[in-house]
Amino acid sequence: MSFTYLHATTRDKALAALAEPGSIPVGGGTDLVPLHEEGILTPVRVVDARGIAGARDITRHADGSCTIGAAVTVAELAAHAAIRAHFPVLAAACASVGTPALRNAGTIAGNLAQRHHCWYFRRDVGCFKRGGAQCAAVDGEHRYHGIVAAGTCRAVHPSDPAVALEALEAQVEIASAAAGPRRVSISELYAGAANDPHKEAQLAAGELIVAVHLPAAAAGGAQHWEKVMQRAAWDFALVSCAGVRRADGSVRLVLGGVALAPWRVSDSVEEDVSVGGLDEDSIDALVERAMYDAEPLAANGYKVQLAQAALKRTIQAL
Repeated sequence: MSFTYLHATTRDKALAALAEPGSIPVGGGTDLVPLHEEGILTPVRVVDARGIAGARDITRHADGSCTIGAAVTVAELAAHAAIRAHFPVLAAACASVGTPALRNAGTIAGNLAQRHHCWYFRRDVGCFKRGGAQCAAVDGEHRYHGIVAAGTCRAVHPSDPAVALEALEAQVEIASAAAGPRRVSISELYAGAANDPHKEAQLAAGELIVAVHLPAAAAGGAQHWEKVMQRAAWDFALVSCAGVRRADGSVRLVLGGVALAPWRVSDSVEEDVSVGGLDEDSIDALVERAMYDAEPLAANGYKVQLAQAALKRTIQAL
């Protein structure tokens, strides 16, 4: 592996370096070596933005909102008292990520911007994301792939925090030397990922995630996290579910492991859940309706049942 390394101490220095061709940002670097070895990343320079002021801070504001610096680690989010008290679904999602070593090294920005782990993509075997015309998994091995057809690629995004952040209606702050700062929702961050042959997170060259913002309205209420794995721990989600019932009674339900982005359940289902007082038959009908749009492949239909079970437990908890 041959590239130069820059430890940026200010945002301006980081953005100026990222504006140069061949430069990429790096957080904990947990996926940098594998991506380089697999021929997916060939950077000229990596820019470490963890030294920027505020990048490691978690700040709860007077209005109840919260700002999370891009370099905050997944482990720090899982353990932080204010996150656990006011945004527990995010703390739980972060606690379920990978291994302790990965949680302690990986940053929230890196977790959101990571590439997916489909074996065709990682091994460059006829993959749409590696120059192929179609998704090789559709007619190949796909038992862990998506059950929602959001585009050509049928891989799933591996981020657990992204699912919780979508349920919390978080916004991601992105900056570049050319365009300055902008904010996007989680759904906007991954918009079109399944039809983009080059990336999942919709970050342009030279852009850097600088913070994640949690709205005050999402704090408190009832929050619940579900993650179904093939192994008992230290694994990617087969299916995950984040649910939030806000203090005003509104509900957001989001599934992971079903598409190349967190997948929000239809608002009609959320509205019915928000009414409350549901018996088991009513909940069963709702979770069945929630998965009407699922289009499983030949060998992963079991994920529909897993998603329904995770949704049911989440609705019951809310």
